[in-house]
Amino acid sequence: MDAPESLRFFRLTVQYDGTAFHGWQTQPDQRTVQGDIESVVSRLANSPRTVTGSGRTDTGVHATGQVASVGMPSSWGAAKFKKSLNSMLPDDIWISSVIPVPPDFHPRYHALKRTYRYEVGLKPLCASPFYKRWCWPLGGTLDQSPTLDRILLDHAAQDIVGEHCFAAFAKAGQPKRGTRCNVHQAKWSDTDLGVRLTITANRYLHHMVRYLTGTMIDIALGRREIEDMARLLEFPQEFTTSPPAPPEGLFLHRVTYPSDDSVD
Repeated sequence: MDAPESLRFFRLTVQYDGTAFHGWQTQPDQRTVQGDIESVVSRLANSPRTVTGSGRTDTGVHATGQVASVGMPSSWGAAKFKKSLNSMLPDDIWISSVIPVPPDFHPRYHALKRTYRYEVGLKPLCASPFYKRWCWPLGGTLDQSPTLDRILLDHAAQDIVGEHCFAAFAKAGQPKRGTRCNVHQAKWSDTDLGVRLTITANRYLHHMVRYLTGTMIDIALGRREIEDMARLLEFPQEFTTSPPAPPEGLFLHRVTYPSDDSVD
């Protein structure tokens, strides 16, 4: 009987443009980020390999800080592995870091919190093909930037900080885990193209950030009352959110673990 294969385990930080992907998770007859990485890793290892991610991203959603792990034959070192991955992966995936981790490291279960960013384009320039794939091009069909009330926008963001029931902001529930999430940070900042939401939480419900963004933007445009945020959190069965913001503006920015706990 052959001796068990000796493996080294690595943590990958993955960046990708989600435009051409049917999300992160491997699916039959669909191009996915996990599927593309597993194909390359398996070729490098000369045997099938499973790449485990920190969580799913949906169709069209991007990442600058997705985390994944994989076991490789012990002959592989981090620097060589990173170089080989980036030389073989398609142009819309890039591995920004590879570091050794213990065999029991799990990208999903060991994560303390995740940070997403949502980019909203307010200037007509956001209709350019060099921008519109990576933002919500809200101002792309207008001759001038739409006017957002930043006081209302910031107020709405602060309303969601803390532990709340986010059932109203979810496309689908998670019966086993419930609908309560702890939002550590939610803030809007100005960018050259418009505004950016940065949100950090211990967990998220399906499409939660996109529903939050769509509702907050409607409040800032005067289409909804600021009191709607509190109503949606307290009475999720009685009130309805705005339509979700489109996926192309959403980025998984960072996944934080006990060994590297830090704040932007």
